[in-house]
Amino acid sequence: MSDANKGGSPDLSPAEAELRDAALEYHRSPVRGKIAVMPTKPLSNQRDLSLAYSPGVAYACLAIEKDPSLAAEYTSRANLVGVVTNGTAVLGLGDIGPLAGKPVMEGKGCLFRNFAGIDVFDIELAERDPDKLVEIIASLEPTLGGVNLEDIKAPECFYIERQLRERMKIPVFHDDQHGTAIISSAALINGLELVGKQIGEVKLAVSGAGAAAIACLDMMVTLGVKRENVFVCDSKGVIQDQREDKLDASKQRYLQKTSARTLADVVRGADVFLGCSAPGVMTVEMVKTMAERPLILALANPEPEIRPELAKLARPDCLVATGRSDYPNQVNNVLCFPYIFRGALDCGATRITDEMKIACVREIAALAKAEISAEVASAYDGRELRFGPDYFIPTPFDARLILRIAPAVAQAAADSGVASRPIADIEAYRHSLTRFVTHTGMIMQPVFMAARAAPKRIVYAEGEDERVLRAVQIALDERVVRPILIGRPEIIAARIERAGLRLQAGRDFELVDPGDDVRFKQYWEAYHRLNGRNGVSPESAKSIVRRSNTVIAALMVHLKDADGMLCGLVGRYDAHFEHVRDIIGLREGARTFAAMNALLLDKYTLFLADTFVNEEPDAAQLADIAALAVEEVKHFGLPPKVAFLSHSMYGSSKRASALKMREARDLFVQRCPDVEADGEIHGDAALSEDMRRKALPGSTLTGAANVLVLPNLDAANILFNVLKMTGGQGVTVGPILLGAAAPVHVLTPSSTVRRVVNMTALAVAACSAPR
Repeated sequence: MSDANKGGSPDLSPAEAELRDAALEYHRSPVRGKIAVMPTKPLSNQRDLSLAYSPGVAYACLAIEKDPSLAAEYTSRANLVGVVTNGTAVLGLGDIGPLAGKPVMEGKGCLFRNFAGIDVFDIELAERDPDKLVEIIASLEPTLGGVNLEDIKAPECFYIERQLRERMKIPVFHDDQHGTAIISSAALINGLELVGKQIGEVKLAVSGAGAAAIACLDMMVTLGVKRENVFVCDSKGVIQDQREDKLDASKQRYLQKTSARTLADVVRGADVFLGCSAPGVMTVEMVKTMAERPLILALANPEPEIRPELAKLARPDCLVATGRSDYPNQVNNVLCFPYIFRGALDCGATRITDEMKIACVREIAALAKAEISAEVASAYDGRELRFGPDYFIPTPFDARLILRIAPAVAQAAADSGVASRPIADIEAYRHSLTRFVTHTGMIMQPVFMAARAAPKRIVYAEGEDERVLRAVQIALDERVVRPILIGRPEIIAARIERAGLRLQAGRDFELVDPGDDVRFKQYWEAYHRLNGRNGVSPESAKSIVRRSNTVIAALMVHLKDADGMLCGLVGRYDAHFEHVRDIIGLREGARTFAAMNALLLDKYTLFLADTFVNEEPDAAQLADIAALAVEEVKHFGLPPKVAFLSHSMYGSSKRASALKMREARDLFVQRCPDVEADGEIHGDAALSEDMRRKALPGSTLTGAANVLVLPNLDAANILFNVLKMTGGQGVTVGPILLGAAAPVHVLTPSSTVRRVVNMTALAVAACSAPR
């Protein structure tokens, strides 16, 4: 395939070419594209067909004809947003057209779905005329519950949104404008608080006058910035009264009578810099001329107007936010748009008002100052989430965002009179939103952030495996690991070259040659010390170490030459586990090993134990396994909810296995009284609070369980593999080895590159977590 056909340029760097190829493969397989339309009801027999379509569907049609508000009850419209573009301003790519912009719109659909459970139709329109665009989009109102305008160039985007807001009785939101405005305004509020300045007194210098910049200014002025203190530069200089070119109405709002003509002129003495323009336009010299304790919001992406390290070098007293994920204080629209739509849709808002946007600003600002929960603290272990210069905007993966923003938006909609279905009990609504917290496919992000904060040495026993090599390349690019590969140097080098990777031994990873390593004597002697009383002679120790990469990896961890390890991509799980058990052993206080697998499904995030280690655990072991699982689940930022599964439901069976699960639950509750748990219960009841309440009103478990403890290895392993195949495009993580004295995980031959990457991050994050 030529570079042109692959959508790239022939002069890409190796890193860019690899990213291009990986991105194209991601979009191509296992199915083409990133979103799909799935039915929500069964259609398995004649009765289902008669309900879903003719004749039963006619009753839903007639009900809606009589009362249009019932469309929210009988169709998916109340949870359906149209992401609409004409492709005239796609990311930083410019006017590339609607078809080329479709991958971005599908990506936006993924974010809506993963962060807030909102379904999306991506709608790419081959129309540049603003009035015709308005007509087309407005005609879609019967289909959609809301419209998210995306990547439409200024100034047409202002007109299009205004016209649609006037014509349509559903929320219309141009994210490029208002999403950026909401997040940057929250950053402004918190940044000014940290530097001790009043919003009504600051001078604001702005680079850029497009849709995002103007929307940011409008919001900031609404919050208290004085218009006379705002100085804006576009590509032709300062927007001032002597300009001879014609300015559109959005720019005229910020026209100044001033002698300033350049960005350097207006930055001098400014308290705040807002950049929505181009890379590098803010120089170190300009930063030096700003007022004391300046706040710099450099939002050009991927390259900001000035890099934070340069700004801080010039002015150590400055606070900086950017649009990048690799710096603190990321101004990322995903902090807002899924949740403002979630609240708007749930209350039947007919529009998104300024009050709803301001409520969003206030909640984001407040969240950065809120005390974090134990689960969030555990999930982000290694990073200090404490209000200050490096944390005055919440991380985009803070699970509390939806719990705060959506209710605040719904309440603001009711207060401003635009909620057609006002939510009577906001607290109950807030509680109901926890379902989105636990079902998001973004659940690995806290793990990656913790790993990124303190990369550790992870040794890979199967260093020659191409999956490991590709995973190591990704993990290095993510800056989460210091890899050690065990394998033959010539084989690893050949496979790196064949895969087109950028890895180089000695520079990117430490290489351990099992046939020629200076530590061989040290390692076999250590192995003999550990196992000499188990019949292992010195000669046997030499032979075992020489022929088993897993033994070498385990000894590296035992001797502190590595911080954690991954193995198991080749061979039997039990064989690898035995080496880990014999060399690394149990951690202090642990009484058993166990294996847990995570399934990040569309509707549920589930952790299943014990999937690989204990064949027939007794009740005490099951309680221990549950306690180990609970501790691990907290590292994902989730409140663990445990269900002890059985064929029996609350004593309906007196068989030994049912009694064992009941006793396990009782022992666990004694050991972990603060963790919600129930059992013995059926698998469906574990996920349905209604079923449990009907069977036992006094059930102590709320919502859906996420930690499922199975009676034996067969049940756990079978359930995991069935769910893995039937759960759609869900992500699997594991097996996660519990109870070991170090972060060690035994994978399986079916592991994918993505799973190896996830397990790498999990092992690294665990190195810094208390054990």
